[in-house]
Amino acid sequence: MSEESTEKVPFVDQLKSFSGVFWVANWMEVVERFAYYGVRVVLPIFMVLALEDGGPELDHVQKGTIYSVWALVQSYVPIFSGVYADRYGYKANIAVSTVLKIIGYLIMGYCVHIAVALAGMPLSEARPQGSDHVYGVFFTGAMFLALGTAIFKPGIQGLIANQLKSSSSSLGWAVFYQMVNVGGFIGPLLAGYLRVLKWEYVFIACAVGIALNFVPLFFFEEPDHGEVSDKGPLGLLVDAVRGLLEPRLFFFTVAFAGFWLMFYQLFDILPNFIDDWVDSRAAATALQGLVGESLVPTVNGGNLTQAWIINFNALLISLFAFAFGYLTGKVRALSAIIIGIFISTVAIYGLGLSMSGWWILAMIGLFSFGEMTASPTKHRYLASIAPPGQQGQYMGYLNMTVGLGWSIGSIVAGEMYQSGGDKVVLARRYLVEVAGVAAEKVDALGKKAVLPFFEEQLKVDAWGARELLWNQYHPYGMWKIFAAIGVGAMLLVIIYNQVTRAANDRPSHSFNTHGQRWVQIFLVPVVGAWLVACVYALSVAVVIQTVMFTLLLVASFARSTGQPPPAQKAE
Repeated sequence: MSEESTEKVPFVDQLKSFSGVFWVANWMEVVERFAYYGVRVVLPIFMVLALEDGGPELDHVQKGTIYSVWALVQSYVPIFSGVYADRYGYKANIAVSTVLKIIGYLIMGYCVHIAVALAGMPLSEARPQGSDHVYGVFFTGAMFLALGTAIFKPGIQGLIANQLKSSSSSLGWAVFYQMVNVGGFIGPLLAGYLRVLKWEYVFIACAVGIALNFVPLFFFEEPDHGEVSDKGPLGLLVDAVRGLLEPRLFFFTVAFAGFWLMFYQLFDILPNFIDDWVDSRAAATALQGLVGESLVPTVNGGNLTQAWIINFNALLISLFAFAFGYLTGKVRALSAIIIGIFISTVAIYGLGLSMSGWWILAMIGLFSFGEMTASPTKHRYLASIAPPGQQGQYMGYLNMTVGLGWSIGSIVAGEMYQSGGDKVVLARRYLVEVAGVAAEKVDALGKKAVLPFFEEQLKVDAWGARELLWNQYHPYGMWKIFAAIGVGAMLLVIIYNQVTRAANDRPSHSFNTHGQRWVQIFLVPVVGAWLVACVYALSVAVVIQTVMFTLLLVASFARSTGQPPPAQKAE
């Protein structure tokens, strides 16, 4: 099957080729992303919010653990649910996912209330006694949302892929990605207001929003899936695992994972970094001058809410993804991905160079242009190599590259930020290590009391405390580490590009004749590394990763090697 069509079709003709079902599917994506990102961009703040402010007051390690498992559920389940979407219907996938997501939003939004009811006392009393279950309650809600999203993704993406012709696929996926960010822009915009009023309102609004996706399901017929497998559920599951071991698919998944490790820090750690360190008062004042003071929600003495700052990413993509899709459609998919990773890596490095709100907005903008170049192209690349009738399955496979990077990044970021980035944690350290305050006195302070006590002891205001801790502990150093990972990902995709191009040109290339052996050789040390991680850094996420890669290794030896992979043409 051709990796990419070289047929050039005029822009207007491409637009006219999109079916009504294509546009309905895009509308459902807008609604789903509105709800998802409405919650997603405020969660990093809510999860660590002090008990006194109505939050569950988790630490960043706990937050990272939740995100790491969330990543695996949301990204690995589509590998299998994509197969079922092709077999049993895209509409059924979407309906089931919507129910699960509603449950998830409500459990997370009311996790503190549920935990208080279970403990029979306020969490401030239950936590010292060990009867605080808020972590487990929130984790449960997060898993419902992750599972619902995991089922939704291949259903909606398979529906989109089913409706696209190869000659208009680049523009079609750009439209889809633009719709993703239209929803992703509106959701946080509303959440920025609602969180100032009451945190629960954010979750209620998102639960109501996602329920609207039931309506379009009544207005279109399930499309023809082409040739699909007639196997039962177990057979489909086995095929899903085996399909992932196709060498081109497998190594693309591994090479591109580093980009996603870097990417998700924009939504997992950057919100906390902005809330702790960034001075966006000037940007807030400028925006208030444009649209009116009452329309711009502020926190922490006049700062823009972090949700609004990060929302600059969705705004740019909702405006320009269409154009970027048209432009990137003129170049090879892998070339566009490499360029996009480079731009995004520069932006990630830049996030640590200043506390200025304007500078952070500029780096988010730069990252957005890199994202628009790289991320939508992954859909085009995998959809172009998916066999007929397996679009949903391949859209499920692309989620593994996301989950692999996101999960590992969440664990790393949680540990780094808890020890070297959280302002309250660093303030406690400074009070003991530099100011000479007794550790017992500092430890006795509640989370909300630490910074006022710090300011009183050091005779500084909130902005002075921020600068003092910034210069003492360099919390921006983590962005250099994430940028280095981005460079590594770019190099891996470059190598992958060179190898696959050589394989396309020479049928006798070992990647074509012994690609399965390449996969096995790679998997052996990877499984070994995860087994070591189980001994020294045991967690639910590590166990899941270990089991997943072990299954892949076993399946790689069971997979038939008698048939070569489908012939691939150069882009």
